[in-house]
Amino acid sequence: MISVAVAGYAGRMGSAVVDAVTSADDMTVVCGIDPHKQTRSFPTYTSVASALEAHTCDVLVDFTQPTSVFDNCKAALRVGVNCVIGTTGLSDEQLHELEKCAGDNLCVFFAPNFTTGAVLMMQFAQVAAPYFPEVEIIEYHHAKKLDAPSGTALRSAALIAAARDGKPSQAPMKESETAGCEGARGACVQGIPVHSVRSMGYVASQEIIFGSFGQTLTIRHDSWDRNSYMPGVLLGIRKAPLHTGLIVGLENFMDVK
Repeated sequence: MISVAVAGYAGRMGSAVVDAVTSADDMTVVCGIDPHKQTRSFPTYTSVASALEAHTCDVLVDFTQPTSVFDNCKAALRVGVNCVIGTTGLSDEQLHELEKCAGDNLCVFFAPNFTTGAVLMMQFAQVAAPYFPEVEIIEYHHAKKLDAPSGTALRSAALIAAARDGKPSQAPMKESETAGCEGARGACVQGIPVHSVRSMGYVASQEIIFGSFGQTLTIRHDSWDRNSYMPGVLLGIRKAPLHTGLIVGLENFMDVK
């Protein structure tokens, strides 16, 4: 059995992780961590350090907040626990620092998106990227999401930019914005315009729009139920203890390259 600690168990995603792990035959929740402590069927704590001092775990799953995920994972790695991270908002510097903490014995697995559909969307976009001069990303999330752009949008932009050898989108950028309306063209992420929509009408959606003379290609993924993330989370929990170092992206554990 894989022993799992869930950071953020009282939140929307954390609760879904607890249910998914509990239903799996090969893993179990040994403890939960959340500042909003709630009574559950497993021991609960308000800090990762206190939880892992009391329990031996194979994997810490973190679905907390951008302000706490880094310290949570450092505390876990310090006591020999692998990390599966679903919280976005980590900087590249923080990821590299966690990679150093993992060393040659532990794994830090970070997935900007745990849904198989989103992974495939990004893979398809990489194939299309060299063939269209213009590309833009629009991502839609619920109003309580704390980071913008989303981790999925940032990852998509990075993969598309790599597939284009760093060539930026040829769509007009900041230079076309009307004075007093700066920001209308979105954020420029590795040369690609990214637009973030926040509304309670969404869970998580994204579309990548490619354009060239006389045609557009739109690749879109929609997630309207948080359970869509759970197969990817369980896959990460199973695979992380078998690897070492920093691994970014669910595609590394799927048969998609």
